Amino acid sequence: MTASIHETAILGAGAKLGSNVRIGPYAIVEDEVELGSDCFVEAHAIVKNGTVLGDGCRVGHFAVVGGEPQYLAFDPSTSSGVKVGKGTRIGEGVTIHRSIREKEVTCVGDNVFLMGYSHVAHDCLVGDQVVVANGALLGGHVELGKYCFVGGGAAFHQFVRVGDGAMVGGMAEVSADVPPFVTVARRNLACGLNLVGLRRREFSQEVIGDLKECYRAVYFHEGNPQSRAEETLASGELPSTSQGREFLEFFLSGERGFVRNRKKQVPEDDS
Repeated sequence: MTASIHETAILGAGAKLGSNVRIGPYAIVEDEVELGSDCFVEAHAIVKNGTVLGDGCRVGHFAVVGGEPQYLAFDPSTSSGVKVGKGTRIGEGVTIHRSIREKEVTCVGDNVFLMGYSHVAHDCLVGDQVVVANGALLGGHVELGKYCFVGGGAAFHQFVRVGDGAMVGGMAEVSADVPPFVTVARRNLACGLNLVGLRRREFSQEVIGDLKECYRAVYFHEGNPQSRAEETLASGELPSTSQGREFLEFFLSGERGFVRNRKKQVPEDDS
């Protein structure tokens, strides 16, 4: 099947389209754009120069993918772009800005869901299987690990890192790094492990137990989280799983500090 392009859509002469692409009424796809097979650009959406969409992506009404970054020193002649993985859904009114750096891209992974009116700023890295709920805002250079869930209206300071499998609650303010598999709420407040997410991904009780011990080792003793993680790794007593090691090693890098713990004990399994 050839591409289906509405008569009111504007398609750049240099755009590259895969098979079964659909472009709706009044949508704009600029010259230096690549759309994979089975992509759907809905009515009034705009896909700008330098954007590459993988197979099966959907761009919602009034979304803008590849717009100029909100960076005062940006040179509009910079050749940069946005790369989106396969199967990703970009909701209505979503904005994704291109990189501020020559020949670099803002990256959104495979099977991501960016819900309506969320924003992904320049040079972000959004991992596979991430869900970002309505109105959430990612500042420049934010990294979201795989399988993260971001609640509606949450806002992230630039350069923040969020580890794999973390959950950030709605309306949260995040200006510090969030370790893997942790739940965060309010302002930089860690509330224990994302147990619901761990179970949904069918992690074993061994993994969950190891992560609980690693969480306690970092957050329930004197000293800053980085020092506690380094001491725990050096002791050789923890971790016993690769996920526990991923949690501890997250604290060995980063420049923004880490979310603080809310309370003195890890939530029970059924909390």
